[in-house]
Amino acid sequence: MVQNNKPILGITMGDPASIGPEILVKAFNLKEVHDICNPIAVGDSRVIQKSLDDLGVNKKINRVNNVDDAIFEFNTLNIYDLKLIDADTLEVGKIYAEAGDAAFRSVKTVIELAQSGVIDATVTGPINKESINLAGHKYSGHTEIYAHYTNTKKYGMLLVDDNLRVIHVSTHVSLREACDLVKKERILDTIELIVDACNNLGIENPKIGVAGINPHASDGGLFGKEEEEEILPAVIEANKRGYIVEGPVPADTLFTKAVGGLYDGCIAMYHDQGHIPFKLVGFNWDTKAGKMKSVKGVNITLGLPIIRTSVDHGTAMEIAGKGIASPDALVMAINYAAKLSLTKREVK
Repeated sequence: MVQNNKPILGITMGDPASIGPEILVKAFNLKEVHDICNPIAVGDSRVIQKSLDDLGVNKKINRVNNVDDAIFEFNTLNIYDLKLIDADTLEVGKIYAEAGDAAFRSVKTVIELAQSGVIDATVTGPINKESINLAGHKYSGHTEIYAHYTNTKKYGMLLVDDNLRVIHVSTHVSLREACDLVKKERILDTIELIVDACNNLGIENPKIGVAGINPHASDGGLFGKEEEEEILPAVIEANKRGYIVEGPVPADTLFTKAVGGLYDGCIAMYHDQGHIPFKLVGFNWDTKAGKMKSVKGVNITLGLPIIRTSVDHGTAMEIAGKGIASPDALVMAINYAAKLSLTKREVK
């Protein structure tokens, strides 16, 4: 039973063969997480118990089939138990269909819980696209799963790490197709999504920088026509609508300016154009240790009728089960989900 006013967050375990269960356990073992929300894991209790045992974390597991039966105390780990996969036969670090199916069903369930109103927001652990597709679920990622099951047509992926906030005009498509998707109306939709997101994060009248797609933003048409024919018209129209927008800005300087505080949000034209600078800022490789020292950054899906935040890193199969995965990104995702939940309450 809920005995406080903190938002209830449904947090998926991610791919059970990945670092997902490990970082979930590590996050749930932090008092700071319980201070801001009522967390409930969504997945398989046997897999999560295995991670507890492997990490030597002493918590009582409370298996529930109804969120009302959750006990939100620091020493209790609530699990909405779907009985998805046998922990004894789990092949940690392997990409395979059974793990992909378990990850997919966890995501579908947390969406349903949010749609029914029994949880305030959803947070997702890392999934492996190959595993999910091997299981017969033909989606290119979390974002597309959420869009499908919420019947959302206009949506976007927002990456957040301190001053850097990046949204993309296109994400999980080929680079050739991404170029074809650089269209005025699509850019305008993306601008509106990030302005709304900034407002929900407490940033009034955000200043948005829009990247060009060609080198030097085409240098006045020398290296392409997309800037002149699609991007600049979108920027002009956005300013007419009352937004504060600059562009097209050469992509090799836009993100540096944003990190410095010039822009509250950035529009990237395609997946890697936005992800590379974002991960350069948030991911910290330790050469001596041969692993990531820290992995920061949150992925927020915009345009949905429910709240979804996520880690912005993969399943890291190569270190799964070794106890060295960082929960930093998951903790950040939980923080943002809690913050957005409270904002949503205030709006209501």
